[in-house]
Amino acid sequence: MLEQTLVLIKPDGLKKSLTGNILTRLSETKLEIAGSKIVRVSRELAEKHYRHMKDKPFFEELIKYIMGELHDRKKVMALVYHGENAISLVRKVAGATNPELAEPTSIRGAYGRITTTGVFENIIHASSSKEEAEREIKLWFKPSELVYRIYPVKTVKKQIEELDWA
Repeated sequence: MLEQTLVLIKPDGLKKSLTGNILTRLSETKLEIAGSKIVRVSRELAEKHYRHMKDKPFFEELIKYIMGELHDRKKVMALVYHGENAISLVRKVAGATNPELAEPTSIRGAYGRITTTGVFENIIHASSSKEEAEREIKLWFKPSELVYRIYPVKTVKKQIEELDWA
C-alpha cells in the first residue's frame, strides 16, 4: 500500500552530525523522499505536533527538546518519505521510541539516550499511523513543498508578505 510518513531528524541528531548516518539508514527502505527542509521550530508548531502529550508531566521539556533549546541547535530536518508500506518500514529502521528498548542496530538504539530527567532523546521522529502521518505532514509542509500530490489540494489566492533577496 502506497503511504507517506513524516520523519524529523531532531536537534540532537543535527548537533551530533548524524544526518548523513540517519539518511543512509533510511535509504535502506528504498522509499522516495517527497519533500525535505530545515525548520526552525516555533513553540506553536511544537505544541501542535505533540498535542497528544499535552497532559504528560514532561510536556514542557519535550517542547524545549524539539525546539532545540536543550541542545543549542534550534532546528530540525523535516522529511516526507513516500512508497510501499512507508510507515512500518521507517518505524522499523527508526526503532522503539525508548532508546533503551530499541534494537541496537536501529537509529534510536544506536544514537538515542534517555536524559536524567527522563526525556527520550531519540534522535528521530517517525509517524505512527496513516492518520498521524497525514496530520503531521500537513502541519510541517505546504503542498507546494512536496514533489507529489499525496493529499487533495485546492488553489487559494492569498495576499501574503514574504521575504525576497535584496
